[in-house]
Amino acid sequence: MEDWLEINRLNWDERADAHAASPDYAVERFVADPAYLSEVVRFDLPRLGDVTGLRGVHLQCHIGTDTLSLHRLGARMTGLDFSAPAIAQARALAERTGADIDYVQAEFSRALEVLEPGSFDLVFTGIGALCWLPSAEEWATIVAALLKPGGRLFIREGHPILWALNDTRSDGLLVIDYPYFEQPEPLMFEEEGSYVETEGGFAHNRSAYFPHGLGEIVTAVLGAGMELTMLVEHDSVPWNPLEQHDTERVGESEWRVRDRPERIPASYTLQAVKR
Repeated sequence: MEDWLEINRLNWDERADAHAASPDYAVERFVADPAYLSEVVRFDLPRLGDVTGLRGVHLQCHIGTDTLSLHRLGARMTGLDFSAPAIAQARALAERTGADIDYVQAEFSRALEVLEPGSFDLVFTGIGALCWLPSAEEWATIVAALLKPGGRLFIREGHPILWALNDTRSDGLLVIDYPYFEQPEPLMFEEEGSYVETEGGFAHNRSAYFPHGLGEIVTAVLGAGMELTMLVEHDSVPWNPLEQHDTERVGESEWRVRDRPERIPASYTLQAVKR
């Protein structure tokens, strides 16, 4: 069996600097405007509520734009990611903006070794993160162990239906073609470029992806001792995931299919509280 973790690490390591330079991550805007928030965090502001004074950890934080946004909303933030170049970019952004954020480089599975269990009021996970982890049950168990009693999980993620769609068929049809439910082995993809605008090409284009059904995710959250307090499905995501089909931009940064967007759940926001 191939080392899926190393394959993904090489992919993300190589893209960290390019993402920091991409206009889509808006690093320079964060530096220029102390009130600026990431598009991902702004989308969920009505659901996120007041985080002032909360001790939060952003798991799989990448280059830290969402982490910084939560800091600007008043949370005391820590960020964790397995990519050294991504953590270096996150620390550089925090330094440039004068933000007191603690960043830790470690694999997600080691979170309880490098972070203090039971010490966080908020565990935040941004969109496009859960699909890189093999087990929803392990993920939820670690999340619950990091939270204080009464602390909450907040995640927005791509919808399992979206991940299961194949938009590269020669007949132009948009069909469910990839697994919806967790599988024993990851799905392997090779894709050049990135999901944001970048210059130049990359050498490491392979990635290992893990599907998780919505029921599997909810069941894992409940089984880890958390109470589900919110589950909202959306018809859009903050990137254009189906470029070979007719899509439209919604608002400043969201995308959805133009033809009857009510057919496809594209993302969801989930919140749960530790009992």
